[in-house]
Amino acid sequence: MTRYIAIRLVLMLLTLFGVCTVTFFLSRVLPGSPAELLVGDRPTVEQLARARAELRLDEPLIVQYGAYLEDLVQGDFGKSLRTGRPVLEDVLSRVGATLELTTLAIIIVVLVGIPLGVLSAVRQNSMLDNFVRAQSIAGMAMPAFIVAMGLQLIFNGALGWLPLQGRIDAIVWIESPIQTITGFFLFDSAFTGNWIAFRSAVEHLVLPVLTLAAMTLASVTRITRNTMIEVLKEDHVRTGFAFGLPRRTVYFRYALKAVLIPLLTTVGLTYGYLLGGAVIIEFIFDWPGLGGQLVFAVSQNDFPATLGFTLFLATLFLTVNFVVDLLYFVGDPRLRRT
Repeated sequence: MTRYIAIRLVLMLLTLFGVCTVTFFLSRVLPGSPAELLVGDRPTVEQLARARAELRLDEPLIVQYGAYLEDLVQGDFGKSLRTGRPVLEDVLSRVGATLELTTLAIIIVVLVGIPLGVLSAVRQNSMLDNFVRAQSIAGMAMPAFIVAMGLQLIFNGALGWLPLQGRIDAIVWIESPIQTITGFFLFDSAFTGNWIAFRSAVEHLVLPVLTLAAMTLASVTRITRNTMIEVLKEDHVRTGFAFGLPRRTVYFRYALKAVLIPLLTTVGLTYGYLLGGAVIIEFIFDWPGLGGQLVFAVSQNDFPATLGFTLFLATLFLTVNFVVDLLYFVGDPRLRRT
């Protein structure tokens, strides 16, 4: 077990090194000059030269890469050329918004998708099964931005029930500011008893969370259904029925346990996909998360911010998959013996 963990950690570091290398060189070959972003509009030749020297752009590319790795090992991600703040500070100020959004979405996906998949499998070819399969196909085929804008048109434009964008109402933020503890507005406002801000945060979360859940619910439901159909044919499941065990016990205690490993894989990959794939949703709903900031950094050639946000998202994704790998040992005792 210890050896396995050590190997996985080494592979994670090698993967991050690869991500860092590819992102660094891509950011340097893209058109545009970061020096112009640093000095502003209509710079003089002398200002551009000083900015290039400050950013070390006048040095060979391999030297720039070595200097970046040296700073990175020391925990220095550099300063954003757009905001002028340390990149790590920008990341930490926005990671809470992305994690809150994606965590709530994956909780909904698990609580809805797995039971739907189980019910669809045990009632194969029924009206419920046909409905679930049709919804899964529609969910996988529908572009995320169409779902997001459709929800905005219905719940904001037509009904006026929910806010269009943002994370909290501006007036609420001024009159009842949230005391930041974890960066999760729901937890922080509830923990401090700020119920006005809590209600506003919930209202702003509904539409983006539903959109993210709709993007990934189909895959979890389909995989649960397909694996459950195979497991229901196994001898231990039929033996449970023969002994007269309640059907709910057989389905959700014994059969579902047998599909736990593929489900863990699916949920882990889905969560990682949500972390990096919420860029469009954050843009549409003006959500102040990591994805939107990364797009701004790339579009403005802010390469320190681009590298920092990309590395942080890659680290989150790899960490989620590492935790899922460890959960395999909890879900399947045979792996521990191996």
